[in-house]
Amino acid sequence: MSFINTLSQVERDTLRRVVRLVHMKHFPKHVATDYEADKIIENIGPEAAGNMIKSGMDRGIHNA
Repeated sequence: MSFINTLSQVERDTLRRVVRLVHMKHFPKHVATDYEADKIIENIGPEAAGNMIKSGMDRGIHNA
């Protein structure tokens, strides 16, 4: 089971947005999908993802 499934919807959306802004900024728009973001999140791992969620929340990325 993927650790992404254990996240709340708000956490998942925040993490996807952070990944798009940081890790996928040079990707073409049609490639920057939720599926591609989830693949990057899986490779990052749960501990780093938790830090990214906290950073995103602290910087207000979840509201954008």
